[in-house]
Amino acid sequence: MTEQFFGITDTGRQRQNNEDTFIAELTANKKFIIACVIDGVGGYSGGEVAAALTREAILRRLDKPSGEIIPMIVDCFRLANEKILSEKQNSKGHDNMACVSTLAIVDIERNQFYFAHVGDTRLYLIRDHSLVKISHDQSFVGFLEDSGRLSEAEAMKHPKRNEINKALGLDGQLGKDGEYIETGQSPFLPGDMLLLCSDGLTDMLDSSEIREIVTDQGSLKEKGRKLIDAANHNGGKDNITVVLVQNDKIQQQHDTARPAVNEKKQTGNTAAQTAKVEDTRRKVEKPAMVTRTGKSLVTVLVILVLIFIATTIWQFLKNRENNPNEPSKIAAPVKKPKNKQEIKLQQAIDHATGHKLILSDTAYTAPIFISEAIVVNKDSLLIKARGKIVLQCDSGYKGPAFMLSSTSKNVVLDSLSLANFDIGIAASNSALTLNNVRFFNCRIPVQNDFIVTDKKYISGKIPGAIFRADSIPVKK
Repeated sequence: MTEQFFGITDTGRQRQNNEDTFIAELTANKKFIIACVIDGVGGYSGGEVAAALTREAILRRLDKPSGEIIPMIVDCFRLANEKILSEKQNSKGHDNMACVSTLAIVDIERNQFYFAHVGDTRLYLIRDHSLVKISHDQSFVGFLEDSGRLSEAEAMKHPKRNEINKALGLDGQLGKDGEYIETGQSPFLPGDMLLLCSDGLTDMLDSSEIREIVTDQGSLKEKGRKLIDAANHNGGKDNITVVLVQNDKIQQQHDTARPAVNEKKQTGNTAAQTAKVEDTRRKVEKPAMVTRTGKSLVTVLVILVLIFIATTIWQFLKNRENNPNEPSKIAAPVKKPKNKQEIKLQQAIDHATGHKLILSDTAYTAPIFISEAIVVNKDSLLIKARGKIVLQCDSGYKGPAFMLSSTSKNVVLDSLSLANFDIGIAASNSALTLNNVRFFNCRIPVQNDFIVTDKKYISGKIPGAIFRADSIPVKK
């Protein structure tokens, strides 16, 4: 193993103190890497205190990791939130202190990372020379950027860029059951890298500048230092903090086909390994010698197959002449198997505990192709998307995206997108609420069939104008 993690923080060029802090270390049992960036808010000393309390709470909770990882890291933020609120009550000089943070737990052995996020610090995944933003800024400007209403350049210059909606230490901001804490997990493959950073970096460098530095040659320490220097070179308006984590395992070659060889000069063990792979490939790809006997045998087999096919066709035509009125037997169409993502979504709904199900775009890759209706049988259920969750009609499928059973009394769909369905949502006597749901090219977005008892006197009312369109999402 080479270096796996590195963290660095810098005051910047325009601040007198540093309200940022970070964690970049192994857990006590050396099973996980802790990577965390914390950005304090609330005045000259308040931000530093909030950041320090959060760092202490996280390290104490992760000193002896236990339980499932995502609930454990959510618990870190809960404890930090409680500590900050308690300190605010005891110290009148720190009434406005709070902090934002992104925390990642990396399991190198299992090639996975898990994260929790509050505020506008950021988490990026670097894979195959691409920079992928994982976390979502919990601010109005961040929302406009993530939804495509603002370009990255426009967002970086927006006067309200640093006005956040969520933070640790603000009363009620974690919500019930930690709903304001963004969480997720993802594969962390050999060669992958994570970048956690404060807005002091992303306010000064755009994604292309960051990508150029982190994908360049050099150690994690050199890359971290280059990021800090570049942010300072562009103005250094805020404290700058960077944490990098590298999965330094050697990428394994499993295919016998020729690998894509990098044209750059190779030295040492890398060149030797490439030569060994090439030698193996040549042995595998070397064609076997075909003898005359082999050719003769192949010719005989081909002739026999042609005779068999001709005999079968002749027999079929003869049967049709003898039984002209017998219908042709046509094989039943084969039903297209459901893909993993829609199976996962259906299982998540079926096994949802309580009345709320949160769907994160870190767990579901957009779009989710639907080849069979997602059925909701719950009496009451809120299905809320975090990030970009798009359900798209699979080719050949003509049914609805969601089908609500008649037993469903109160179903709420929040922040989902449905694309290219003949029917978006099919319901039957169901109470349906839509919050910030978007339909793209759906012939019938919502269809609710009302079933009444035959031959009985029916009373009731179907309300009019129950849905409305908005240009931007409505805050809930």
